[in-house]
Amino acid sequence: MLRRRSLLFAGLILVHAALAQAADDGTPAYTDAKAAGPDFAVQGEYAGEVKTDEGQKKFGTQVIALGKGKFRAVIFFGGLPGDGWEKGQEKKMHDGEVKDGVVVIPGDNGHVGKIKDGVLTVADSGGNKLGELKKVERKSSTLGAKPPVGAVVLFDGKNADAFEGGKTSPDGLLEVGTKSKQSFGSFQMHLEFRTPFMPTASGQGRGNSGVFIHDCYEFQVLDSFGLEGENNECGGLYSIKEPRLNMCFPPLSWQTYDFDFTAPKFDAAGKKVANARVTLLHNGVAIYQDFELPKLTPGGRDKEGATGPLQLQNHGNPVNYRNIWVVERK
Repeated sequence: MLRRRSLLFAGLILVHAALAQAADDGTPAYTDAKAAGPDFAVQGEYAGEVKTDEGQKKFGTQVIALGKGKFRAVIFFGGLPGDGWEKGQEKKMHDGEVKDGVVVIPGDNGHVGKIKDGVLTVADSGGNKLGELKKVERKSSTLGAKPPVGAVVLFDGKNADAFEGGKTSPDGLLEVGTKSKQSFGSFQMHLEFRTPFMPTASGQGRGNSGVFIHDCYEFQVLDSFGLEGENNECGGLYSIKEPRLNMCFPPLSWQTYDFDFTAPKFDAAGKKVANARVTLLHNGVAIYQDFELPKLTPGGRDKEGATGPLQLQNHGNPVNYRNIWVVERK
């Protein structure tokens, strides 16, 4: 009996730890979907067809949890970003909340969306069903990519020895606030990241970190699910350039960055003669294509160089990384 009580007590401690985790400012930050509550189960992506005046049309909707049973629905005409919808196409935004166990989202012209059991049902002002969108869980086409022969493996879950002061979480993930011990010039790099679920936070306070190439060019990591896709949001070259498309998946989804980076070039006197360039895939979709990096970004070292380390920024939120490897190019 004593052993059973001890096991139960240990389980309660683990659940409490998951529930009590917070960002540095005290905002609740969940890294365990089982502890994230009912709003997390509703949040996510929905896809399907809806009857319109022009006939059946494909739609995608990203439902964002705002905390305490409130939600924001971003409706994409043509499908989800990267799957039918591109920047510049029509989209709309509506807020809703839980009523009697169902999420109700009022729309235009008396239309209403209702979410229950993973289905978003759309009806007109007379209550006539126009269509339904089912919840989907997209995965990056490069998720779990294995390092090729000759790659430098920076993190594979075994240890964080390749990073200065590197630390791993209890579940074997790399924690933020570290730099690689090794520096690189031009390379291809794969890494995977996961932002926490922080429903009561917003903007830069929601799953914030950053990937600093050469410790001087920051590509933002943030829970930007459903947002506009600015240069300070996920995929953004911080303060300089917005991504071609906001490909951010919902929080607690594993996401991928795949870089093809060309280092800047310098003459014998140390003068820069060619800017760095980058192609970046976010969740398998190109968001920069051979883009020229005109200058460094804030938050890293203050001078560009022919080589540099990888920095994973600590911005006070429990963002985690895994499966990081580099293939150097001469």
